[in-house]
Amino acid sequence: MYELIQASEHCFYIQSPAKIGLVRTEGDGVYLIDGGNDKDAGKKVRRILEEKGWTLKAILNTHSHADHIGGNRYLQNQTGCRVFAPGMERDFTVHPVLEPSYLYGGNPPKSLRHKFMMAQASDAEPLTAEVLPEGMEIVPLPGHSFDMVGFRTAEDVVYLADCLSGEETLAKYQVGFLVDVAAYLDTLQKVKEMEAKLFVPAHAKATENIAPLAQVNMDKVHEIGERILEICREPAGFDRILQRIFEAYDLEMTAEQHALVGSTIRSYLTWLTDGGEIAAEFQDNVLLWRARQ
Repeated sequence: MYELIQASEHCFYIQSPAKIGLVRTEGDGVYLIDGGNDKDAGKKVRRILEEKGWTLKAILNTHSHADHIGGNRYLQNQTGCRVFAPGMERDFTVHPVLEPSYLYGGNPPKSLRHKFMMAQASDAEPLTAEVLPEGMEIVPLPGHSFDMVGFRTAEDVVYLADCLSGEETLAKYQVGFLVDVAAYLDTLQKVKEMEAKLFVPAHAKATENIAPLAQVNMDKVHEIGERILEICREPAGFDRILQRIFEAYDLEMTAEQHALVGSTIRSYLTWLTDGGEIAAEFQDNVLLWRARQ
């Protein structure tokens, strides 16, 4: 873990719970793609940079989930590097309490205010094309998070953030976190059609051919959608739908899983409702969802 792996002449990634990209510029300067999951990760990354004699210029965050921005603050305090984040992801990075608040749907309890759900704040600036190393491009990848992005480098290495999961991860967790199912499917279709020298997903093995894994992730989304439709053959409230999904996939309910999977299932309900496959209705002041016949 935390091994530096070379992807091309100037492109690397650090093997960690969520892969950290690294792009070396002229001289000893480097840019990180994401900052690791916590302070300890930041320390390990800093040790790698010091061993190589590299200077951290900036962290380019793909999105604002804690496992990608948790090391920002430590690295920024220790090195003085700048931090950049795209769109709304910057707001969540500067004000990380927004993440558990969004997931919970209100002021989050202490059970959701920990490093796995809420990173320490870092001083992030808006991510724009002008702040990137020469030849690097921003690749929009919305769906898993509001304004998540990846990056294509001048050496044709594409860092894909969390836009897809490895098959082992899917088998373990089943319901991957999403904020916008329709946008996510569009992203997967775009990724499926991409070509590159190497693809580096944060939670799957680096590969030269990403299309098969993109299809596996698309199939899982449609499978979950079909399960929800089946549950809603009879009018069902949210808690019942969530319970049935946990039962179907043999998941264990915790405060974190209730927030993460619960938020995701609401996103599926929005997708199915907007697509005309289910309808929302109120009975005895209770919101129910029903599949259209």
